[in-house]
Amino acid sequence: MKKSLLLTLLILSLTGTAVAQWQPAGDKIKTSWAEQINPQNVLPEYPRPIMERSEWKNLNGLWNYAITTRGEAAPTAYEGDILVPFAVESSLSGVEKLVGENKELWYNRTFTVPSAWNGKNILLHFGAVDWKADVWVNDVKVGQHTGGFTPFSFNVTSVLKKGNNTLTVKVWDPSDRGEQPRGKQVERPGGIWYTPVTGIWQTVWLEPVPERHISYVRTTPDIDRKTLTVEVDTENTQNAEKVEVKLFDGKTLIASGASINGFPIELILPQNMKLWSPDSPFLYDMTVTLSSNGKTVDKVNSYAAMRKYSTHKDGSGIVRFQLNNKDIFHFGPLDQGWWPDGLYTAPTDEALLYDLQKTKDFGYNMVRKHVKVEPARWYTHCDRLGLIVWQDMPNGGRGPAQWQTHQYYDGADAKRSAQSEANYRKEWKEIMDYLYSYPSIGVWVPFNEAWGQFKTVEIAEWTKQYDPTRLVNPASGGNHYRTGDILDLHNYPGPDLFLYDTQRATVLGEYGGIGLAMKDHLWTPDKNWGYVQFNTPEEVTTEYIKYINRLEELIHRGFSAAVYTQITDVEEEVNGLITYDRKEIKVLENKVKEANLRISNALNR
Repeated sequence: MKKSLLLTLLILSLTGTAVAQWQPAGDKIKTSWAEQINPQNVLPEYPRPIMERSEWKNLNGLWNYAITTRGEAAPTAYEGDILVPFAVESSLSGVEKLVGENKELWYNRTFTVPSAWNGKNILLHFGAVDWKADVWVNDVKVGQHTGGFTPFSFNVTSVLKKGNNTLTVKVWDPSDRGEQPRGKQVERPGGIWYTPVTGIWQTVWLEPVPERHISYVRTTPDIDRKTLTVEVDTENTQNAEKVEVKLFDGKTLIASGASINGFPIELILPQNMKLWSPDSPFLYDMTVTLSSNGKTVDKVNSYAAMRKYSTHKDGSGIVRFQLNNKDIFHFGPLDQGWWPDGLYTAPTDEALLYDLQKTKDFGYNMVRKHVKVEPARWYTHCDRLGLIVWQDMPNGGRGPAQWQTHQYYDGADAKRSAQSEANYRKEWKEIMDYLYSYPSIGVWVPFNEAWGQFKTVEIAEWTKQYDPTRLVNPASGGNHYRTGDILDLHNYPGPDLFLYDTQRATVLGEYGGIGLAMKDHLWTPDKNWGYVQFNTPEEVTTEYIKYINRLEELIHRGFSAAVYTQITDVEEEVNGLITYDRKEIKVLENKVKEANLRISNALNR
């Protein structure tokens, strides 16, 4: 045990707090960041940097928990402590218990509201809770939310009291036994399927706002017209109240605009505006102010970027991706976002940033966020680092009877139940709304490998209509329909171009999977796999570069993007560039970076 953790436990034991009882559960491998966790100060960073206020209160930390039979009344006694926001199945929760479809997970804690917030409305925010959450404050139900990947909040002002307030949350998550989007979670993990994640897995926090306040900011850049359109939603406002937006380059004001009655604000940028790209990920600072009769009512700090995602045919007739009207080859790793100690939740913000920084260090310009949605800070890190994001829908449901990967699909799409389809549509829209203003998001991916694939053309066309500023990859490696902007092939282990589209960008959405099992860094020491297995980082690097050389040939024949599987090991999978505990790089980094930069720059040399 590290000295820092021992010291923390000693101090807490001397103060007599219950926090001293917390420790990670189980004997699985852990990251070094797990040793840095202070149960009284868990993930203390502001959770929503794209819309930030100065006052807030973090409710992460030790809560009471209980697991009961589904449908039973609230427990009269709790089983112990759980460290929020780590899922109950995770080591860092301190619990590491499975729940399942026939049980419900209960949380309970008390909190106080700072006296300085008197007269304000108090919002209770949840970053994400998987899957169905019912919430009570002081035994009054304040709301319910379904969906495991998007933030939600409730105005709890009317039920608060002076002194201690009681917060209770009930969660039901049927994992792969239900009809909800779930990503890679299954009741019986193994191979490419992983441990279930139940309950709170992102920051819980309180925020004071005026009765009339800003609730949502949506930014749309247009580099051709040199404009930035800002749409601002407000609560409880009157028609005469004004919204003003200011855009800054450092401390220099470069554009401003205002509106009343909720109309969008169009900012005109200077001729020498700065564009966002992987090579120069410039972000403008932005303030949004709500005022009444010349007096500021509410204000949030934000940021925005000027960039454009599109496609066009090059001189050879190949459809290429463009960023800011210039050809670019999208190249990056599959990023599943799993942690051996926190499962869905990175132990610290430093850990959350680590995978992305290494992605950049390896010479990639893109990352495919695979069947998971991350906390807001992850996307802000991508914005700041300059990583284009392909965002998957975390699917669920069953696929069609056939999965045809090497030709256009000639079978019937899967038929989902009415509830399954409704769950999908609701959460996909919520995900797109949640992530719309992050400039790094470049591609939406509604389906993966025919898994849960239904009404493909309709879903792809709706996605494109709902957000025409991004590209749509209708089914990465799935059943191929002539819809959306992309034809996406999967091929393991090495690259291969076996199908080509003259009207859409043809991409290699997954390849690679070069395996290396490193002793003392394995989730299951006696059971692990990759698509191909090697014994040393040198051997892995040689094979990796062999694939790079082949990929470089195929770019000139028609590929416009590629995704390598994958950035880290995940549970039984050992095909990452980094071990699951993030303690070892499994390739010769400099050689991989040199090779990757050839690919990332293949179209802009």
